[in-house]
Amino acid sequence: MFRHPLQRRGPALLAAAALAIVGAPVLATSSQAADGDVTVNLVNINDFHGRIDTNTVKFAGTIEQLRAAYGDANSLFLSAGDNIGATLFASASADEQPTIDVLNALQVSASSVGNHEFDRGFGFLSGTVLGGANGYRPAQFPYLGANVYLKGTTTPALPEYVILDVSGIKVGVIGAVTLETPTLVSPGGIDTLDFGDPVAAVNRVAAQIAPMVDLTVAEYHEGAAAGADTSTLAAELAKGDAFSHIVNDTEASVDVIFTAHTHKAYAWDGPVPGMPGKTRPVLQAQSYGDFIGQAVLQVNPATDEVSSYSARYVPRLPATTDDNLLIATYPRVAAVKPIVDSALAAAAIVGNQPIGTVEKDITTAYAGGSFVGGVWTQPDPANPSTGRDDRLSESTIGNYVANALRDSLADPLRGGAQISMVNPGGLRAELFYKATVNNTADADGRILYSEANAVLPFVNNLWTLDLTGAQVKAVLEEQFQPDGVARPFLHLGLSDNMSVTLDPTQPRGSRVTSVWVNGAPLDPGATYRVGTFSFLAQGGDNFTTFKSGTNVRDSGLIDRDAWIAYLTAHAPATPSFARRQVFQTGMPTSVVAGQSVSFTIDKAHLTSLGTPEPTTVDISFAGQSLGSFPVTGSSATVSFTMPATVKKAGVVTGTIQPAGTTFQIAAQRSTTTTTSVVRVTRLVRGVGGWMVAKVSGGFTPYGRVVVTTESGQQLGAGILQNGFATIRLRAWVLPVGTHTVTVSYEGNGVALPSSTTATVQVVRR
Repeated sequence: MFRHPLQRRGPALLAAAALAIVGAPVLATSSQAADGDVTVNLVNINDFHGRIDTNTVKFAGTIEQLRAAYGDANSLFLSAGDNIGATLFASASADEQPTIDVLNALQVSASSVGNHEFDRGFGFLSGTVLGGANGYRPAQFPYLGANVYLKGTTTPALPEYVILDVSGIKVGVIGAVTLETPTLVSPGGIDTLDFGDPVAAVNRVAAQIAPMVDLTVAEYHEGAAAGADTSTLAAELAKGDAFSHIVNDTEASVDVIFTAHTHKAYAWDGPVPGMPGKTRPVLQAQSYGDFIGQAVLQVNPATDEVSSYSARYVPRLPATTDDNLLIATYPRVAAVKPIVDSALAAAAIVGNQPIGTVEKDITTAYAGGSFVGGVWTQPDPANPSTGRDDRLSESTIGNYVANALRDSLADPLRGGAQISMVNPGGLRAELFYKATVNNTADADGRILYSEANAVLPFVNNLWTLDLTGAQVKAVLEEQFQPDGVARPFLHLGLSDNMSVTLDPTQPRGSRVTSVWVNGAPLDPGATYRVGTFSFLAQGGDNFTTFKSGTNVRDSGLIDRDAWIAYLTAHAPATPSFARRQVFQTGMPTSVVAGQSVSFTIDKAHLTSLGTPEPTTVDISFAGQSLGSFPVTGSSATVSFTMPATVKKAGVVTGTIQPAGTTFQIAAQRSTTTTTSVVRVTRLVRGVGGWMVAKVSGGFTPYGRVVVTTESGQQLGAGILQNGFATIRLRAWVLPVGTHTVTVSYEGNGVALPSSTTATVQVVRR
């Protein structure tokens, strides 16, 4: 049976309490290990993203502790991809060489490719990282990609699997990457590749290697959707997305499923298809080496059956751990230490140069936090990574970077950007007022080159392009991602001259209810010059409308250089806690004099650190307050009536206090109406009859309805009450017979006139 590493004793196991691994979720089947079973200890990482810093030695020490608990002969160290890409400055500034060196020193046995392995193109991965071009020290482990094919073929572009020996047990490891990869990296870098269904690829390879292996492990660079940290397996499977496809449809011969990509932490018992009651471990260990995944299996070598297993994700050793003790105990950690020291020293030459200042924290969105002392606070202050990078939500860093792009590209010589948009996945770090660099508190408010670089580590070029107003709206609609993807919504950062309202309850394609640019409603037929990353401009992250843009221009700037120059020129950097996009239900796009309005505001605040708690939604028109409405939690119900004395068009402004979020509703002097006849009686000559007319518009109109003959003679008139007018018709104007009459609403200066025709019959008394 599985035992916690500290329950085992041996010369390689540290007894020091400082090195104890904090417990994590453990899941075990009811099966019992049998005599003669072989223990297979799988230690796994995902989404490491080149975290070469002062925690790297502790990361290595955690891995070595987990290995030592069962011994090297019974252990494999594996990865589910994104080892490189979106890395810290120490790795990014050295072409990822320090990360590859660290993983080589830790003797990774195999890794799936992740989408970020393709950030710099397939040529860099195959020629440099794997091929050792230009003196590069290549990866000494295979990068696996069973669903990566040469363009137009089913020929694998990478190794699909590797078979490894664990104390006589043949372990087949298959790698596959998310099907979304073409939308997540620059298309030009992967134009020689196709990406297929990862599950189909794993199943194909699993069947192929079945006669050669005793145990099969799938390394999927794909994972459970947003919210999985607090979710359940049943809830995730109910979504019918890529993750449920993995769990439900991966071949029963696959014994362990490691996942990645969504940066979530879970260790679940996944059902085995076609085998009721049998389960297998399904894991992901968050990201950045903050946690390590572990699956321990007892395997019967005679039958190749898994007698029992346990699965968990283990936190990295704490900051108080003595690195020297780790180095003295584990040779591989000792090999990692000089790699890290050398990389940090080289990076510090440039990376420790101050380039600007920050007045308050400017961060990604943090899920799971709460208001403490009136400001949004992360869920676990002891672990700064917890909750960050919530890409479903708007953030101060996203909007700040959008401003930087617009201003950097505003000069016509740089493209003449009027507005800008940035994708949340491009934002990989925060700008903290109180920062720690190499375990040393930096001067309050100072921004170092390496810290700025960490925010935008992808080295995208900055482009401008023309989009029509209709295309701008279409891009904003594409924030609601295609069905079945891991993240159902990707919240764009917008420059501060844009204001958007969204209603998620509307049908797809109709959820963006208003867009304002520079204080005016978006004109669908006008052309807007948009600044963005080359990644987005090429349709990345499923924002495919960008590919229809015209007059595309590369500014010649890369994001890092423009970003650092902007921070230097705009010191101190100050966050805006105002939302650019407001979620609502029932808000009209325009109002008229006398109209009563009621709608709901949702997500009234940002979830970036330091966001003030919302209190009220204040509504005003032309300097006149129309009401102040309390915010409860993150929602508010707004109800007001436009003054009946509105004489000209204007703008109703809503302001969410105290952050200063604003939204706009066009105010019109008049609205169109429709007049219809609900009922008409026969007119008895000498007696008369009755008609009921209805007038409808943007609100309940008031005024008079008049009925006239073809010659213009008035038959009767009535006053509207709640939109209806009951009209007595005179019978002596018309002769006996059938006649067509006109029913006219006269309007009232606010509601425009309208009319219809009706047939009346005059009979003898």
